[in-house]
Amino acid sequence: MTTAIERDVHPSRNITLDDVTQLLVRRKAISAATAEQATKSINPDDERHPFIQLGDLELRDPSNRKQRLSAETITRLVAEACNLPYFRIDPLKIDVETVTSLVSQAYASRFQFLPVKVTDSSVTIATAEPYMRDWEEELAPVLKREIRRVLANPVDVAKFLKEFYGVSRSLFGAANKTANEKGIGLGDFEQLTELGSVGELDANDQHVVHLVDWLLQYAFDQRASDIHIEPRREQGNVRFRIDGVLHVVHQLAPTIMAAITSRLKSLGRMDVADKRRPQDGRIKTKTPAGREVELRLSTMPITFGEKLVLRIFDPDKLTQPFSELGFSQHDETLWADMTSQPHGVILVTGPTGSGKTTTLYSALKQLARPEINVCTIEDPIEMVEPTFNQMQVQTAIELDFAAGVRTLLRQDPDIIMIGEVRDRETADVAAQAALTGHLVLSTLHTNDAPSAITRLMDIGVPSYLISATLLGVVAQRLVRTLCGHCKAPVKLTSSAWKSLVGLRPLEIETSFHGAVGCDECRKTGFRGREGLYEILVVTESLTELIQPDTPALTLRRHALVQGMQPLRRAGALKVASGTTTLEEVLSVSPVANFDDDPS
Repeated sequence: MTTAIERDVHPSRNITLDDVTQLLVRRKAISAATAEQATKSINPDDERHPFIQLGDLELRDPSNRKQRLSAETITRLVAEACNLPYFRIDPLKIDVETVTSLVSQAYASRFQFLPVKVTDSSVTIATAEPYMRDWEEELAPVLKREIRRVLANPVDVAKFLKEFYGVSRSLFGAANKTANEKGIGLGDFEQLTELGSVGELDANDQHVVHLVDWLLQYAFDQRASDIHIEPRREQGNVRFRIDGVLHVVHQLAPTIMAAITSRLKSLGRMDVADKRRPQDGRIKTKTPAGREVELRLSTMPITFGEKLVLRIFDPDKLTQPFSELGFSQHDETLWADMTSQPHGVILVTGPTGSGKTTTLYSALKQLARPEINVCTIEDPIEMVEPTFNQMQVQTAIELDFAAGVRTLLRQDPDIIMIGEVRDRETADVAAQAALTGHLVLSTLHTNDAPSAITRLMDIGVPSYLISATLLGVVAQRLVRTLCGHCKAPVKLTSSAWKSLVGLRPLEIETSFHGAVGCDECRKTGFRGREGLYEILVVTESLTELIQPDTPALTLRRHALVQGMQPLRRAGALKVASGTTTLEEVLSVSPVANFDDDPS
């Protein structure tokens, strides 16, 4: 709340550039000379908010010379100086329909504020104007709740004010149109039991189009990897997967949910009328920053309608160096040695969502040159890449992986990528392709790298064929990485470290870090993900052990002797370097047998 001193010193008005520079000088964020120079360098006709004007100058933060004073940092400093709580607007934690129902968009825009939280006794309102209080005195008696002012970045206030009210208007318009056209309420009992029989919205309705556009842009902004649209009896859920964790971002009426699904199916060139069988499609669009992204769509009929999942693929991931994907220098050397071979089979293993596709596409992107013919057979094609020749499995015309590889072999390929080795026939043709002088990359579902060899034998591939063609296996997992803004040193007990790396601790002199949580990471303590890799190189000594009667444990022990680093030990290096936490590594890596680990 506003203090009495603040009311006396600062009458209700917008904050000025001079106000901000004086506050920053008092907080010792900038010197008086820097403040004077900054004021002179800003165009007097610039009507943007002072926080933004100063943020664009990228002044140095005296407490951290490498850090520049952004609009966000300036907002936080001014909030402290004005005794106001600082607030980072997180759209995932705001009930859009509730907050936009409190005041009109015109009134909120007039004073540039945004309701962000509502309880029975209070309303929290975010603003970038610490001295503007006229609206507070007018609203309090109308809302009949205590008003709690918080200071937020003016960029966020303006952006979400427009977005939230736009979404709310579209939801209201779509709901009204459904009720008016069908003469039935959204909560009517018949609608709950006879799904899809009433209240159908046109997928091309302007409100639905706006909601879909907002949903996709929203997902891009929040760094989502997947969008889940899940119909339910009364309120359907829209969820985003961010850093491997699902978050509920909105709840929608069944009719609006169905219309959004139809709109997305139409954009993905899918059969909108057919809601009884699963379908696949794809959309290519752009992020707010102008980067092209691809979305893979998959529908599935469930109890209350069609569930739709959109997997978001960022082409920029294909151009990232392997070190940014999580490869250590040693891993990168082993991987480069394998992929530089003229022929042979390389397998990438791991569960669904462990980053296998990104690893393969990144490798193919680096290998693809004008003099190299790279061909793929996928189910479905994950990302369209112009430097590859990509073919999709079509079971309806008996074009499976095995048939696809046979076709590719007649296309004069140098490198072949097979989406997945699912059966003996596919494994046999992959091996035959390697024997005839091609480099073959594919995926397989196993818990660790040595298990890939026994898995191939289990599906019927002769051991001599595996020995002759297999170059190596990469098992991988994804772990959440600690937020660089808030991670803090922690101590690990010897028993905890032992549970991660086995009987012999790693010889690493470094401090460990744990998750804390801040506004940048939504209080989770994590931001982004990296890979853990277990790389098995098939050597001459290992090929002698590839026999039908050789147990997987024997293969694993030999791999460890020749230097393979298990997933948990790779995770230990990430923990020791402050990249992730012990709990993250333990949650994704399989339990290994360390008794025979020679390291």
